[in-house]
Amino acid sequence: MEKRFRLGRHGAQLWTREKARQIRSQLIGILEVLEAGDVLVIDAAGVEVFDLSFANELFGKTVSSLATEHPGRFVIVENLSEYASENLSTALDSLNLIMTERKQGDLGLLGKVHPADDATFAEIVRSGQAVTAGTLSKKLQVNLTAMNERLSKLTGLGLVRREKGSSASGREQYVYRVLN
Repeated sequence: MEKRFRLGRHGAQLWTREKARQIRSQLIGILEVLEAGDVLVIDAAGVEVFDLSFANELFGKTVSSLATEHPGRFVIVENLSEYASENLSTALDSLNLIMTERKQGDLGLLGKVHPADDATFAEIVRSGQAVTAGTLSKKLQVNLTAMNERLSKLTGLGLVRREKGSSASGREQYVYRVLN
């Protein structure tokens, strides 16, 4: 299930940690009722800009605590203005965090993104379906151990879903997909 949170209803210009704390408490309330596998979309339509302290408090704390406080839930952001995108990317980068951005229907990563993680995420998006570590390893010409490490990182950050699947021979294996 996808639940939408309209950030723009809090104003076109969002400043200060205090304002972000108030909004974050609402986000936490939504995350608590979502089930594992559900997606919270933070829709920034109507928000012209927010400052770094706001971005650190709202997005940084939400993303950094997601895996421990709300395991299996996913958060993505969409409809960021140019200025909001720049400030969010800077804030996430300073905190060594990454999150998913949906821009005109396309998924990408925002924040402190290593090129290997970006390439892996992009390949999963390109595939358009669940894909195995072995398939990704071959496509990106990376050994399987390295690919498993990348996928473990992306899964742990809540950027990629890991699901049980089965191979053509009937063996259990994991498949990976991005949020839609």
